Amino acid sequence: MRAPQSLLPLSLERVGFVAGGRSILADVSATIAAGSLTVILGPNGAGKSVLMRIGHGLLAPTSGRAVWNAPEAPGAPRRQAMVFQHPVMLRRSAIANIAYALELAGVAKAERLARAYRALEQVGLAHLAERPARVLSGGEQQRVAIARAWAVRPEVLFLDEPTANLDPGATAAIEQAIRAIHASGTKIVMTTHNLGQARRLADEILFLYAGRLFEHTPADQFFAAPRSEEARAFLKGEVPWH
Repeated sequence: MRAPQSLLPLSLERVGFVAGGRSILADVSATIAAGSLTVILGPNGAGKSVLMRIGHGLLAPTSGRAVWNAPEAPGAPRRQAMVFQHPVMLRRSAIANIAYALELAGVAKAERLARAYRALEQVGLAHLAERPARVLSGGEQQRVAIARAWAVRPEVLFLDEPTANLDPGATAAIEQAIRAIHASGTKIVMTTHNLGQARRLADEILFLYAGRLFEHTPADQFFAAPRSEEARAFLKGEVPWH
C-alpha cells in the first residue's frame, strides 16, 4: 500500500487575521518544511498563538491562506495534532486519557494500551500511568497531553507555549520530551516567548512582532545576527511585552 503524501510543507500565504476590529496578524508569508524543529518566537501579544491555530486549522484567516502540501482527507484520521497551553484532562487515569484519544483516532482496541504506555514512557511518566490525570501537577498534565497527542503518531505536532508558568524542573522534563518526539520523526512547531527555550530547542525561528513576521531564519543565525531592528531589540530585552 502506497504511503500517503506528506502534509508538509505548510505554506502561509499573506495570512492576516482581524478580530474585534483589531489586526492580530498582517501579511504573514512563510513555508514550514519537514525536518527542522520550528519555534515561533516573539513577545506576548505578537500573534504567535493565532498563527499556530490558523496553521492547525482551528481558525480561518481573514485574508490570505494556509495550505498543506497534501491536505488531510475529510473523515480520515488526523495527521497533525495540537497541544494547548492549558490542556484538558478527562476524569480518568493518565493512560486512559491517552487510550481514549487512540480510540477516537480509530486505533484497534488491542493496540491502545501498549501504545499509550509507550507514549507515557516517551515523556517519562510511565510510573504514573494509573494515577488520575487531574491530580497530577501542571507539568505532569502537560506531559500527559503531549503524550496523548504524540500517541496518535501525527506527522506534525503543534505546541502552544508548552512550558508557560511551569517551574524549571517541569520545563526541563517537557523540553526533553519535545526533543525525543522530534527525534522520532514528528515535525514540531511550537510557540514561546522564552529566549532560553528557543535557544535550546529551535532549528529555525519565525520571529513575530505586532502581528508581522520580521524574521524566518536558522536559529543560530537569528541569535548571532538578527536582521531586523525589532529582533535585535527583543534579544536585548528592550521590546515591550504588551
